[in-house]
Amino acid sequence: MIRAVLFDLDGTLLPLDQDELIKEYIRLLKTSYARLGYDSDILEKATWAGFFAMMKNDGRQTNQELFWKEFSGYCGRPQYEDKDRFDQFYGDEFNGLRAVCGFNPAIKELVMNIKARGLRTAIATSPVFPDVAQESRIRWAGFEVSDFEFYTSYENVRSCKPSPAYFTEVAGRLGVPPEECLMVGNDADEDTAASAVGMKVFILTDCLINRHGRDISGIPRGGLPKLREYIDSLTGGSYDV
Repeated sequence: MIRAVLFDLDGTLLPLDQDELIKEYIRLLKTSYARLGYDSDILEKATWAGFFAMMKNDGRQTNQELFWKEFSGYCGRPQYEDKDRFDQFYGDEFNGLRAVCGFNPAIKELVMNIKARGLRTAIATSPVFPDVAQESRIRWAGFEVSDFEFYTSYENVRSCKPSPAYFTEVAGRLGVPPEECLMVGNDADEDTAASAVGMKVFILTDCLINRHGRDISGIPRGGLPKLREYIDSLTGGSYDV
């Protein structure tokens, strides 16, 4: 039995082509920061350096602290000097990425059904963006932030996928043992890592990412109908609540 379902965002609740999203994200970021006098190539390298630093977080700092330490050092500017402008970007220009994202109303129906069964829900997405960006992306998928008990952002966690510490941290924030959680995602590497801490995993294949050709034949997977069936099997209930 499970008590909580954790959902990835990009490619899971929010249908999209990740490569296209990243390309457009970098373009928007360069355009925005050019107004502050940033060299576009240095900006891109600094942003990626910040992202990679967060992915290696050992838990001693928040992801936000790590990002700005790396980003500012790479750009040769005081830490947090342009954080206000960065936050403004995520509250404004960042929303232009909505145009490269899809929308699937059936996924909201599924989440609402899960909640109607008394299961708890959280967003376990890569915490490399600030709160304002994560909340925008949740809304792009057709949800309200209040539809979930918790979502990860670079302010509120000290780890990243695929580190087992990330999944332990999310379960801890919910107060639910990892073995009573189901992780639903689309990344064959990042989301299956949840099994290392005892979480059950379902891979949603509609926007599957499998960079290394990992064999996922032994992992529950498929489209939304298969996900409904799998949750039924874990809860002893029926989708038609």
